Amino acid sequence: MYAAQIGSELQKQFAILPGGRGMNGSPVIVFPEFPTFSELEEEELQNVLSYLTSVPSVEASGVGFILVIDRRLDRWAAVRATLLRIAGSFPGNLHLVLVLRPTTLFQRTLSDFLFKFNRDEFKMKVVMLSSVTELHAYIDPGQLTKELGGTQEYHHDSWISHRTAIEAFALMVKTTAQTLQAFGTELAETELPNDAEATTILLQTHTLKKDTMKEDLRVAQSQGGRLLDCINEPLKADPEYNMTHDEQENLATVQRLLGQLDETEMAFDDFWERHRTKLEQCLHLRHFEQHFREVRAQLDVTSERLSGFSEVSVSPAHAEHVLRELSGHEDKARDILDLALSLVSEGDRLIENSHYAEDSIRPKCTELRGVCEEISSTLRSKKSLLLRAMELHHALEEASHWCEEGIFLLANQPVDRCQSQDGAEAALQELERYLDTASLHTLTDRSAICCQYEAVLNSQLRDQIERVFQKQSSVQEMFEKRRVSLKKLAAKQTRPVQPVAPRPEVKSPHSSPHLERKDRRYSADNALSKKVESPVHNGGTRHASLSEEEENLAVLRRHVMNELLETERAYVEELLCVLEGYAAEMDNPAMAHLIPSNLHSKKDILFGNMPEIYQFHKRTFLKELEAYTDCPELVGCCFLERMKDLQIYEAYCQNKPRSESLWRQCSDCAFFQECQRKLEHKLGLDSYLLKPVQRITKYQLLLKEMLKYSKGCDGCDDLQEALSSILGILKAVNDSMHLIAITGYEGNLSELGRLLMQGSFSVWTEHKKGHAKVKDLARFKPMQRHLFLHQKALLFCKRREENGEGYEKAPSYSFKHSLSMSAVGITENAKGDNKKFEIWCNSREEVFIVQAPTPEIKTAWVNEIRKVLTQQLKACRDASQQKSSDSVSPSPTSNNSTSISLSPFRSSGQKNQKKQEEKKTEPAPTSDSNSSSSPKHKEEPVTSPTTDRSSVAKKRFTLQGFSNLKSPKGWNKASLSADASEENDGYSSGEDPMNSDPEDEVGKKLAPGKYTVVADCEKAGPQELSVKSGDMVQLIREGEEGQWFVKNLRTSKEGWVAAANLLSLISESKSSQSLSSSDGSVSGNLSTSSSCSETYTSFSDIKP
Repeated sequence: MYAAQIGSELQKQFAILPGGRGMNGSPVIVFPEFPTFSELEEEELQNVLSYLTSVPSVEASGVGFILVIDRRLDRWAAVRATLLRIAGSFPGNLHLVLVLRPTTLFQRTLSDFLFKFNRDEFKMKVVMLSSVTELHAYIDPGQLTKELGGTQEYHHDSWISHRTAIEAFALMVKTTAQTLQAFGTELAETELPNDAEATTILLQTHTLKKDTMKEDLRVAQSQGGRLLDCINEPLKADPEYNMTHDEQENLATVQRLLGQLDETEMAFDDFWERHRTKLEQCLHLRHFEQHFREVRAQLDVTSERLSGFSEVSVSPAHAEHVLRELSGHEDKARDILDLALSLVSEGDRLIENSHYAEDSIRPKCTELRGVCEEISSTLRSKKSLLLRAMELHHALEEASHWCEEGIFLLANQPVDRCQSQDGAEAALQELERYLDTASLHTLTDRSAICCQYEAVLNSQLRDQIERVFQKQSSVQEMFEKRRVSLKKLAAKQTRPVQPVAPRPEVKSPHSSPHLERKDRRYSADNALSKKVESPVHNGGTRHASLSEEEENLAVLRRHVMNELLETERAYVEELLCVLEGYAAEMDNPAMAHLIPSNLHSKKDILFGNMPEIYQFHKRTFLKELEAYTDCPELVGCCFLERMKDLQIYEAYCQNKPRSESLWRQCSDCAFFQECQRKLEHKLGLDSYLLKPVQRITKYQLLLKEMLKYSKGCDGCDDLQEALSSILGILKAVNDSMHLIAITGYEGNLSELGRLLMQGSFSVWTEHKKGHAKVKDLARFKPMQRHLFLHQKALLFCKRREENGEGYEKAPSYSFKHSLSMSAVGITENAKGDNKKFEIWCNSREEVFIVQAPTPEIKTAWVNEIRKVLTQQLKACRDASQQKSSDSVSPSPTSNNSTSISLSPFRSSGQKNQKKQEEKKTEPAPTSDSNSSSSPKHKEEPVTSPTTDRSSVAKKRFTLQGFSNLKSPKGWNKASLSADASEENDGYSSGEDPMNSDPEDEVGKKLAPGKYTVVADCEKAGPQELSVKSGDMVQLIREGEEGQWFVKNLRTSKEGWVAAANLLSLISESKSSQSLSSSDGSVSGNLSTSSSCSETYTSFSDIKP
């Protein structure tokens, strides 16, 4: 109740609260002379008394009130009526009632006499006083107004004005706090836009609203300051002025409200700063993404232009022309590359400033660097090829010119002068001098030239080389004939002549075949060349010193390498055959009439990323494997360098269930039969679609064999690491196959971080606030749950039965519950069972007791969860230390600073570092679904409350302090994506309440396949299908509104049949395919938008 609501009743002044106190601190309420007291309405009296008793503090009200009733001018009957009325309607605790009785002789005598008889009627302690002097014996005069003989100054209008102002200010403070809280909720629940313009508008809108909120805060603070000055005004006028208790309480109330306003403003400013930083980071991200798309498009154009640029030239002039064109392309590409690298630097700055979307920015920066490097490498390669081509052109031109000069020399030698001895000798010496220049101007070794310029040779250049060598040979033959003739002419002379011996033919040194092979094979890899150079050059010595056992191992390694290369070549050919014979034919207009309607536009589903796999093996992997033919023990290095590229198989395996499902629907169509006939394949397409899965599993077998025969060799460590990495890829593929089978999860699984472990467990639950029966049942009835441990969350799913054939026989998982890893704790041993451990959250309000199949699996899971929690604690500590250092020594870039991330998850860089550290200690992972990639540590002792457990508890409390702050209803809260109807996993009144789920009662779903009809069904519409008992039908596809498109194989007719009818028609039949309770598919909305997830401190309820 507020003074403004009962202002008219307070103005009557039949009861006042002047602010005085009794000897024991009891508040004093005065009832002045009021002749019409008896005429007051009960509601008026009740409202005034209730309000006056609510003004003093709770502590003062608890002592009890003293009522001073001034009835000196009244009659005893009125006094008695007043006392009875007050006794019946006073809402507070009464300590004492002091009555100034009537002063007339008759009324005083009458009151003395009748008071003794009516004392018990009042039911309160009443003292009759004859004068104010007697009143002073109970209440100090300084606590009484002048009307009662005291010294206290009291102005009723001023008192009402003060109370009204204080209550209005309190209401304003509360309203302002609630408005700020609502605005904070709105900000926290706002989704981040997907484009820069919308982000800019949102930032401006929120900033305007924030400025309005701040203005309201300043208005409230200004009003509070004026009210405080008004209360302190008597003290300013008279420093010795003593405030009444009520004035002191009013002063304390206003100061408290001002303090609440300051706290509210500080909390709001802190939240707004984090929200503004998030929006600015979002704006930077959207600009970065927009620039990335633009630059990426320009890079693609540049790359396409360069790929179509031919470095082939037919003459030196043409080569120079092509080189000038390439220089022009290089200048244009340089501008694009500079722009791309500038964008990469911008992305690096965003990452350094702790941008929340680091995982999105880093791959784009890496992609831009890779494309820039690829374009730069292409430019260098083409320029190098052009320069080498020009060098070859000049060499050919110079050789041809030498031949022409030689022919000119032979043609210009005078015949008559050569008849004499001197003339013949001079001509012979002239020929010898010209032949001496042959080594400087001619080509000596055709095979060496072809090998040296192999990269730039084409048919025209090969023809030119051949013509030049033929020309050289012809010219040399002509010179030789001329020399023989001149020698004969010189020998006919009678005088002795010293013959000029012909110059021996200069033979060019030939490269060693070993060196040629080595240069050709290892020119692209200097490191590998250094490794192989020694054993190649000293091969004879090394093999001569090898023992018989080492020679046998070398032979075995070559056998394994040959198998790897032969199967790799066959695999590439098979992929090409599938892509050309099937995938390309789907785009062939001549084959379009054979393709069924449900196969249209589904080439990507049927073949997945097989084109990408083929390009990788054809262009890169096969060629690099062939480079290790003579050193098979070093092939592990090749696998390690391409391990990231081999991860493309994960996407193919994830798509395999969809591909096989589509194949099963269309396997009998004429299109596939015609393609198989053209290819002359004995096996169908499904066998070839399985090749990539078989190939990725084949590598680990070959690596094991190679490692077996390479003990003690140089590449043994690389082989071991490559084997571990391949097994890791197989485990990731296996985990992802389980992950995509999760149904019912409403969020984006990719946002939960990397999947660390997954496996099946027995789970009990306990709830601190749950029903007693639920807690008792939880001790005896375990649930069978499949757990998925991610970096950011732990998912509880229920494994469904395995139906179907092939990949469709894979299990599906129904999502039940999730726990954020930032809010969980673990107890390593539970209830004395070495296979159990506890996972709990919210101060053990919710506890999950998990039982593993074996103690080893339990130890592996506990170690992995402990690792996640430890990394979260380290991240929080690092963030706290960074924040402390920033507060002491501000960064020079504080103007553009971002809030320190308190996320408990380690960055990708930390992950990579951790992964590199663990590679040396972790054993090879297995494909078992319950196994972990973590090493099997020696089981650690139970965490004691005073040691490790306390540190874990401290870590958990710290993380919860950031992620689980209390917030009012409607504020940003952490949500669990669990089905509401299965919050406790479907407790029911059945025999086994903890193991029964509502979803188990749902009818099984149908799956495509062939079935036998067991009952007749007539069609109800023109598009529906009639079937009879005994008919064989094929379920083709599911339509809308519970309809299935069905083909009657007996009548070859097709039509729609309701799913409910099908369940009853074929429920008793034995089909080639079981009914599937879940298709195992998952659909998720991939959105780049995210929600503002800052936690905003809630405001406490404000009471004046």
